[in-house]
Order: sequence, then structure tokens, then C-alpha cells
Amino acid sequence: MLNIYLLRHGETQYNADGNKYCGRTDIPLTEKGLGQANQVYGQFQGMEFNKVYSSPLLRASKTAQIASGVNDVILDDRLIEVDFGNWEGKTKEEFIPENETLWQNWEHHPETTKAGGSGETAREVIERVDDFFSSIAQKHSDGETVLVVAHNGINRLYMAHKLGMPLNAYRKIVQENSRITLFTLDEAGNFQLKLLNSRGI
Repeated sequence: MLNIYLLRHGETQYNADGNKYCGRTDIPLTEKGLGQANQVYGQFQGMEFNKVYSSPLLRASKTAQIASGVNDVILDDRLIEVDFGNWEGKTKEEFIPENETLWQNWEHHPETTKAGGSGETAREVIERVDDFFSSIAQKHSDGETVLVVAHNGINRLYMAHKLGMPLNAYRKIVQENSRITLFTLDEAGNFQLKLLNSRGI
């Protein structure tokens, strides 16, 4: 079994500004976000990661560097956040009135609905994220430990998929900024959730 510590990045200004959908928009961490990453670094003291992986977006890669204390973070495009299309840079209160039917379709059938009308479907997200985790489970030896830093949308969709939940229930899984999730994964894809959205390990 590969031990995988999974983080959502620290706070960004979009998170602070009414939780705007950030998606592929590449913005940095706020001072609070940097502090959150440093707090995780303290929680990880004494732990050694065999590898550290991150989304290439700045908010994730910076969180990975700070939280792990490692500079040579491996960036992987498969960990990038959901492409939210026309919803990016807006809150739900702003974009739902623009096209309520589209939002309802995403709410009920995200696996076949393109987020924001021009972004990704949840099925497309699952395919690339599952491919990433399957590849590292094949690559690492049994008992190794890695850190993965990614995003709210893809983390929740992936876990909903692995837990056998309908993808439209993904928002029932909580992923706060820089909280620690731990699961194990073997080469056959068997998944066991051990810790979710925790302030400590």
C-alpha cells in the first residue's frame, strides 16, 4: 500500500473574496495561505516523504514546497484544478443567475455536464486524476509515503469516485485550505480513507 497525504492548497484571494471559482486561474497564496502552509509544515515535522507531487498552479506548488520543506516538487498537469469555464472568477451568486439551467445540470449530472458551459465534465476530471494516482501507485514501493497537493474540486471528485459515491455528491466531502487527508492506494486501485480534512496527523 502507498500512503498518500493529500492537501488542498492554502488560501488565495479568490477564496477570501466570497469563494470565487478559481479553476485554471493562476493566482498566488494570500498571507493567510502562506501561514496555513507553514502550519502544515510544523505538523509534518519528523516525517519523510519519498516524493512530493503538486498541481503546476502557483497556489498548489507553493503550498507543496512550504508544507514539505522540499524544493524539488514534481509538477503534474493531471493535478490541475477543474476547468470551470465561464464560472471562473465568479461566485455562485454571480454566475447561477446567468444560466440557472446549466448550474442545475452540473448539480445533478456533473459527469456529463461541462462546468461553466465550456469547461470540463466531472468524468473528464476523474479520468486524468485517477490516471495520476494509478501511475504513482505503480511507481512507488509498498509502504512508501508521498505528499500530493492539489485543489478542492479535483480532490473531492476523486475521493467521491473511489468511495463509490455518485459524482453529484462530491460536495458532501469537505476539503478546507491546507487540511490534511490521508489514504492508502495499492497497485490494483484499492483505496482506503484513513484521515479526512484534519488539523493534525
